[in-house]
Amino acid sequence: MVRPTLKKQIPNLQEAIKDTAWKQIAEFGAPALSLRAIARELEITAPAIYNYFPDRDALVTVLIGDAYTSLGDSQKVILDSLAKKNSTSRFSALGIAYRDWATTYPQRYQLIFGTPIANYHAPKQITGPAAAWALTPLIETIQVLNMEGKLRIERLAKMSPALRTMLETWCQFTGRSADIEVLYMGYVIWSRVHGLVMLELGGQLPPFFNDPGEIFRREIATMVNQYIGEK
Repeated sequence: MVRPTLKKQIPNLQEAIKDTAWKQIAEFGAPALSLRAIARELEITAPAIYNYFPDRDALVTVLIGDAYTSLGDSQKVILDSLAKKNSTSRFSALGIAYRDWATTYPQRYQLIFGTPIANYHAPKQITGPAAAWALTPLIETIQVLNMEGKLRIERLAKMSPALRTMLETWCQFTGRSADIEVLYMGYVIWSRVHGLVMLELGGQLPPFFNDPGEIFRREIATMVNQYIGEK
């Protein structure tokens, strides 16, 4: 296939397209994302973009995958910087790092967890593994706590057969070797962290909460007290 001639030569055009897309999302929101608008911004022909992204949905899918990967990578970096022997501290650090990433890249966070884009459906075979990677550091850390006997499973309500089946199916889908209770706790803990982050990014916290991080840090400490105990 003959590539269309560019109006302007841009090194690493694919990355330039994605960077411009993020700028569009920050300014106008994800639903307004437009390949032609990106082409105008970059001063290239619209067909030049189609060599990399055949339509808007293809670009959105790549952006979602990149965002999930970036989130997961940031979590792994935190774990790699901490001593493995202190799993409780690693758990707390993951929570703080999660908020740090979300507040640093709010457009990325909103794209993967915020308001859906009309008529866009993320292909699970592409975004699913990326989403699983983003949650992997937390699941693995909770699994270590469980192996060390520090996870307070006894504080959880009895699990129903229906929930167990759902968790087992999830485990098979992701190929995880984590215990069922670990998966459950990972998901519930994530939901608590995610809820506070979404309220903060959406400007839904009371206006006199001038440091949302204080609420967040207390909630992380509360979860440690609730779910983790030393031998």
